[in-house]
Amino acid sequence: MRTRLGPSPTGFIHLGNLFMALVNQRLAAQSGGVFYLRIEDTDQKREVEGAVSELIRGLAYFGIEFDEGVGLTECCGCGLSGSVVVEGCGGGFECGQNGNGLECGSNGGVVVERGAYGPYFQSARREIYHGFAQRLLDEGKAYHCFLTEDEIADIRKKQEAAKELPGIYGAYAKWRGADADLVAEKIQSGDPYVIRFNADHEGAACEGESIVVADGIRGELTMPRNNLDTVILKKDGLPTYHFAHVVDDHLMETTHVVRGEEWLSSLPIHISLFRALGFEPPVYCHTALLMKLDGGIKRKLSKRTDPESALSYYIADGYHPIAVREYLLTVINSNYEEWRLSNPDVDSNVFEVTTEKMGSAGMLFDLDKLQNISRDVLARIPAGELAGFVLDWAEREKPEAFATLLEGRDVLEAALDIGRAGEKPRKDLVYAAQMFDFVSYFFDAYFRMDDPLPEGMSESEAGALLTGYLESYDHADDRDRWFEKVRELAFAHGYAPKPKDYKNNPEMYKGHVGDVSTVIRRALAGRCVAPDIYEIQQILGEERVRGRLGVASLI
Repeated sequence: MRTRLGPSPTGFIHLGNLFMALVNQRLAAQSGGVFYLRIEDTDQKREVEGAVSELIRGLAYFGIEFDEGVGLTECCGCGLSGSVVVEGCGGGFECGQNGNGLECGSNGGVVVERGAYGPYFQSARREIYHGFAQRLLDEGKAYHCFLTEDEIADIRKKQEAAKELPGIYGAYAKWRGADADLVAEKIQSGDPYVIRFNADHEGAACEGESIVVADGIRGELTMPRNNLDTVILKKDGLPTYHFAHVVDDHLMETTHVVRGEEWLSSLPIHISLFRALGFEPPVYCHTALLMKLDGGIKRKLSKRTDPESALSYYIADGYHPIAVREYLLTVINSNYEEWRLSNPDVDSNVFEVTTEKMGSAGMLFDLDKLQNISRDVLARIPAGELAGFVLDWAEREKPEAFATLLEGRDVLEAALDIGRAGEKPRKDLVYAAQMFDFVSYFFDAYFRMDDPLPEGMSESEAGALLTGYLESYDHADDRDRWFEKVRELAFAHGYAPKPKDYKNNPEMYKGHVGDVSTVIRRALAGRCVAPDIYEIQQILGEERVRGRLGVASLI
C-alpha cells in the first residue's frame, strides 16, 4: 500500500492527525509499502507560521515517521542565508525562502522534502493543477465562472426559499456553456473568475443517477452521483481540496486514502473528478468520528473546546508514546485488546491493523481508559528507561527541575522502581508529570510537608513516636528487623502491634501500628500515602533519613 497524511498547516496538531497517521503508517508498513507526508497548504489565508514543523515534531514524539515527502532536518547553522539540500532533488535552496517549499522551524530545524513525487507542498504544484484544469477545459468538462459573491449569495437565498439543494448546478450554472468569445473578453479585461467542474459534461450522464463505491471500512456504498459544478481552481489560482487531492493522489500513486466520515458527502464529487480525468481512484476508507462522553451524552471530540484533542496536551503532561499508541490501537481495531491479553509482552507492531475491523459508528475517546492502559504499559518498562523518559520530559517541560533530576538520576530510577517487582507490580504510574510528583519528595529541593497528621494524632504524640523511632533506628537493619522495631515502638506507646488486635479490642489501644507507620511515612515523604517506608529509607540514605525524622520530631 502507498498511503499518505495530508494535513493543512492551519492550526495546532490534534489527536485526529495522530489517529490518521497511525492507521496509514501501519497499513503501509504491514504491506511493505510507503507512507508519505503531503502538506495541503492551498488555504494560505489561514496558514499558521511554524505549523509544519510543529506537526512533524509532534507526530515524531509518538513514533510517527514518514518514508517520503515533507520532513525536518537540523539547520545547517547558517541562519537564513545559507543553503539546504532537499533530498531527492539535489538542488540547493535558501533557508526560509517562501517560494521553494522550505520553512525554518522554531528551534533551527528546516522543513525539507525527499522522494520522487515532489513537490510535496501543494502550493508548489500550481502549474501541475493548471495543466489538468486546462485539459478539463479543453474537453468541455470544466469552465470559467465569473459569478460574483453577490450573485452567489442571491442564488443561495433563492435555493433556501425554494428548499432546493444549495450550490451551482443546472439553471444556476450561468457560465456553463457560455460563449467562448465572451469568456475570452472577460479574461482579457481582468475580471476575476474561478474554474468550475462541469458535472453534466458529455459522458457524465451515462454514469447513471447513482454511483457505487467500495469503501475499505464501510463496504459497498451506493450514493447519488455528483451534480454540483464544484470549484476546482480558486480566484488565486490555487486548487480546492477536491481537485488537488484527486490530481496528487493519482500522480503520487496513492493506493489508499484514510480520512474522516465528514468527507463522505464529498465522495461523489471526487469520484466524478477521477472519472473525468481518466484516473483510477484509490481505495477510500472513511473512519468514524472520534467522540467523547459529555455529561452522559456522546458528542464529537472538539478541537476548539476539548483540551485533550490537542497532542500538546499529552506531550506537556508526558504521556508515554507507547501508551498513547496502544490506546489508539484499541480504538482503531476492536480486536486489539483481545490480542494484547494473549500477547502481553509482544511489540504492538506485530499486531496487524485491518480496515475491515475499523468501526463505522462514532469511536469513543476515553481518557480514563488511556490512563489505565498507560499504567499497564509503564509497568512493563524498565525503571532505567522510565527515568530517562522523565528526564527528557523535565528538560522540555520543567527545565527548572532538570538539573536536580539529572544529578540524582540514580535516586530517580530507584524511586520509580519501588514496588514494581513480584507477581503484582505497582501500577499507579501514568505520565511523566505525575511520576515527577510521586518521586519529588526524594529530592530536598522539592520536599515539603503536604499532609496533616492523622486525625486525632497530636503534634506532641507524633513527636514522641518519631523520637522513639530515631533512638532505635539502624539503617543496616533488614526489612524484618526494621518492621519488628516499628511494632515494638507502637506497643510501647499504646498502639496495637497488629491492626486486627485493635479491631478486636479498640478500647485497649490508642490505635494500631498503621497509625505509627503513617507518622513515620509523613516525616520522610511529607505525605501520609506513599510507597513502602523501608524502601524509601534505603533510597534516601541514613543521613537524610535521620535529618528528616529529626526535623519532624521537633514540629
